[in-house]
Amino acid sequence: MHALPADGPFSHPALFYWDDQQYVEGTVPFILNGLEAGEPVAVAVPAARHGMLKEQLGRFADAVRFIDMTQAGRNPGRIIPGVLRAFADAQPHGRVWIIGEPIWPQRTDVEYPACAQHEALINAAFHGRAVSILCPYDAAGLDATVLADAHATHPLIIDPGGRRTSPAYDPEGIVARYNQPLAPPPTATAADFGAPELASVRRWATGRARELGLTGSRLQDMELAVAELTTNSVVHGGGSGTLRIWSEGQQVVWEVCDRGRLADPLAGRHPAPAGRPGGRGLLLVQLVADLVRMHTSEHGTTVRCYFTC
Repeated sequence: MHALPADGPFSHPALFYWDDQQYVEGTVPFILNGLEAGEPVAVAVPAARHGMLKEQLGRFADAVRFIDMTQAGRNPGRIIPGVLRAFADAQPHGRVWIIGEPIWPQRTDVEYPACAQHEALINAAFHGRAVSILCPYDAAGLDATVLADAHATHPLIIDPGGRRTSPAYDPEGIVARYNQPLAPPPTATAADFGAPELASVRRWATGRARELGLTGSRLQDMELAVAELTTNSVVHGGGSGTLRIWSEGQQVVWEVCDRGRLADPLAGRHPAPAGRPGGRGLLLVQLVADLVRMHTSEHGTTVRCYFTC
């Protein structure tokens, strides 16, 4: 198995592996290619993989930035702005090399649509930039649907047989396919709001979240996110909206629905604009939530947020 060289301004292959040996054979040469070129390398994969890779890299491991993707990428919508762009944008010159593994067998069915959309949106987020992003896929542990989607989100596929162009490449199709209406909440309390009710609906949501078990910094993060989304609804979503809140297992879940439409699939994944206010609301929500799911259509937009107690 051979790592893909940097043979274009942007490179985004998927690496299919079935065991640890194939994982190492596919990732370590990629890392060494970047280091030998004197260019920055980051490895954002589950922490359980860090030790194995560091052992294989030996003294070269100290030159690599290792990131635990199960934490930094817990919310897939956080990965582009908070992991990939954060690393790439901090490097002023030359190519940047990143291994990013955002999907692993323990990802839930609720999380997966956001994961698939994330992988598709990488292509638009880095188009034309000198960035190589290699995405490993555990072919032995992931569902066949996940592997099929990887063919659609990555222009190149690497496996033990070599590397090849993916004839199924269609990232826009994946973004559209997983723009699914969200399942109705089992039991939720709801409050409608407009501009006059912004302060009261935020207080109500905070109190209800506290009753459902959210405390401390996570409650503060949720307060901030609720403030951003309700304001967005008033300013950009037709002047009003509905906030619903409920619990699922160990998570407090809430959503804001309004009549606005998100025209930019990368909304919330762009870094905050420098030197001017605004443009940070949905980004902030992505950065603080444990999961964000969205559905948008000509009839309106729903943004659903998960916060672990």
